[in-house]
Amino acid sequence: MNRFGEYNWSLGTLWIGLVVVGLVAIYSATQGPVAEFLPGYIQINFYKQLVAFGIGLGILVGLQYINPRTFQEGAFVFYAIGLLLMILTLFIGREVNGAKSWLVLGPVNLQSSELMKIATVLAVASYLTSRRNISADNLKTAVTTVLIILVPTVLVFLQNDTGTAIIFLALIPVVLFWSGLPYGISLFIISPAIIGYVSIISWYWGILAAVVLTLLVFMLQRSTWLTFTSFATGILLVIGVQVALFQILQPHQRARIEAFTDPSFDPQGAGWNIIQAKTAIGSGGVYGKGFMEGTQTQLRFLPEQWTDFIFCVIAEEFGFIGAGIVVLLLLGFTLLLLKAAATHKHPFAQLVMVGVATIFFTHFFINVGSATALIPVIGVPLPFISYGGSALITNTLMLGICLNLDYYKRQFSIYR
Repeated sequence: MNRFGEYNWSLGTLWIGLVVVGLVAIYSATQGPVAEFLPGYIQINFYKQLVAFGIGLGILVGLQYINPRTFQEGAFVFYAIGLLLMILTLFIGREVNGAKSWLVLGPVNLQSSELMKIATVLAVASYLTSRRNISADNLKTAVTTVLIILVPTVLVFLQNDTGTAIIFLALIPVVLFWSGLPYGISLFIISPAIIGYVSIISWYWGILAAVVLTLLVFMLQRSTWLTFTSFATGILLVIGVQVALFQILQPHQRARIEAFTDPSFDPQGAGWNIIQAKTAIGSGGVYGKGFMEGTQTQLRFLPEQWTDFIFCVIAEEFGFIGAGIVVLLLLGFTLLLLKAAATHKHPFAQLVMVGVATIFFTHFFINVGSATALIPVIGVPLPFISYGGSALITNTLMLGICLNLDYYKRQFSIYR
């Protein structure tokens, strides 16, 4: 029977669209008038990304010929190999922009943490679906799941790559919730991130968030000990953030956080990135200044404009409409992955797709949030759009596995 029509062409088309948008933006950010301000190794980024696109396309096609059961049966082998690469990177890796996250294997520069993302998703999904009686509402199961995610997270922190570590941590509440963790406990797990965020802005907003979230936890779970723990954790977190801000953090670290709440605090230093990013986005207006016509981009005011701040390049040159289309493409991409997960009958495939969707969405949220000053600046690339061969190839690998699981869903029985 010809099942050619059952392939998820919508996801494949969105992937191509996002990559093409990225190539256009990278070309403008490295090949336009700005090229005279850039060293030669930056100017060739567009061509390197084009090669990575070709490799990714080959991987995407090749993965569709693999038995989907391979990903489940080999999950912990992939996980072990990923951990080995991460450990090797700590000892013999190359440092780039303060993060020791690159492993040089001959002519290939590999960012081991990128491969570790999909290895971790596969391992967690395999563990949580390995037996019928495993459920995330079981304490032992939840703790084991968290440990599987925390091990690579610690290694990423040791590599001094905070942005990537946050991506790993974002997996914890999502995979536990999808696997059956009650609503109240799921909210309790994610509440520290919310309280910590608003506490940076003001301690009284942090207290208010702690009270509101505690009430929600109580209404959802009706558990006295969990309610008390939630409130106590929230208050301690507010205090901890204030102590860290004024007693622990170094002056330059505190300046970055203060610049987030008020960029004019240090316009030539910590606030520079935010000010230039907001200027680029605002100057684009509705329709943009035109391809390779953005002044912030072409005069090299934007920092890391081919990676972390590539969204600003798009907003400046293609305006609100161009930036809006990118946001819709990324949101549509995430929703299609979640739809594919919801319509799949096998729990392993569901968890893999949800995990991958979480990784992509967290990247999208942090990158755009940093560019628009909604959150502090964190060095995280925009999926499929920002320059980075390792990121593009491994993100395409994750997508290819999801497309494989979706395509073979009829043959993928629920249990062995």
